[in-house]
Amino acid sequence: MKVAVVGATGLVGTKMLQVLAERNFPVTELIPVASEKSIGKEVEFKGKAYKVVSAETAINQKPDIALFSAGGSTSTEQAPLFAAAGITVIDNSSAWRMDPTKKLVVPEVNADVLTAEDKIIANPNCSTIQMVVALKPLHDAYKIKRVVVSTYQSVTGTGVKAVVQLMNERKGIDGPMAYPYKIDLNVLPQIDVFTDNGYTKEEMKMIRETQKIMGDENIKVTATTVRIPVMGGHSESVNVEFEHDFDLSEVRNILEKAPGIIVIDDVANLKYPMPLDAHGKDEVFVGRIRRDETQANTLNCWIVSDNLRKGAATNAVQIAEYLMENHLIGQAVEAV
Repeated sequence: MKVAVVGATGLVGTKMLQVLAERNFPVTELIPVASEKSIGKEVEFKGKAYKVVSAETAINQKPDIALFSAGGSTSTEQAPLFAAAGITVIDNSSAWRMDPTKKLVVPEVNADVLTAEDKIIANPNCSTIQMVVALKPLHDAYKIKRVVVSTYQSVTGTGVKAVVQLMNERKGIDGPMAYPYKIDLNVLPQIDVFTDNGYTKEEMKMIRETQKIMGDENIKVTATTVRIPVMGGHSESVNVEFEHDFDLSEVRNILEKAPGIIVIDDVANLKYPMPLDAHGKDEVFVGRIRRDETQANTLNCWIVSDNLRKGAATNAVQIAEYLMENHLIGQAVEAV
């Protein structure tokens, strides 16, 4: 596969290169793409240096697939150009997620919706991805009615500038601010901008994306998304009301058998998921599994995952793997 990575010099783009290498995705030729100021710079992939090129140059090289992580405006402008050239785009921005003509995919949940005709495929929001991976097998078993989620999200979700702000504050150094307030020794109950209904865009993403990915608009979701001074992963406190009752041991068994999930739930020995456990890993970790004793058929749990990996880069690469394995892209399509 000839693979372009658009936004190759950013936090997620760099992670995409790492994940492609680690998972041995069959990259026969890598085409790193970034903004005009980065053209000519070099990125490393499997011990070899590659020069960053423009989007136009990349399209002319006809890659089979393009992994995008360059922001919504870049995706809106450039993804259709790649798609028009027959290149399958997997886009990590919010640009296409709620477009009714585009698929929004988490492979463990709904990869079966993909076809060879899908030339722009949306990668969901990081906090949505980890939640639906854990909720889908439970939805299949008990049918979800309502979800209440509060997130505790890593600064890496904002980008390099936020990581620098946190580390500068920790060292007592003045520097550029990614947030309107200090983040070290603080918690910010705002991720993205506020919308007219008082929710942030991040909260509304979780609500709408969950319904689209799960294929069920009857699932009610309400969210509060919060930025905390950690690196390594996002955590979520999730309260789920089902139509049908459940047995806790069966819930644990379902989650343990589900793809992409690791259950860490041994409170007697103080074992539960933390961002430190998830950092650098591709799985979604679930723990603190218990009944909500105030309401029938309702479960509380704690979900943690590395937001740069499963929440972004790994999910995109897994989509590419599914397309390849099912002969839905590039030479594989032509060979069928």
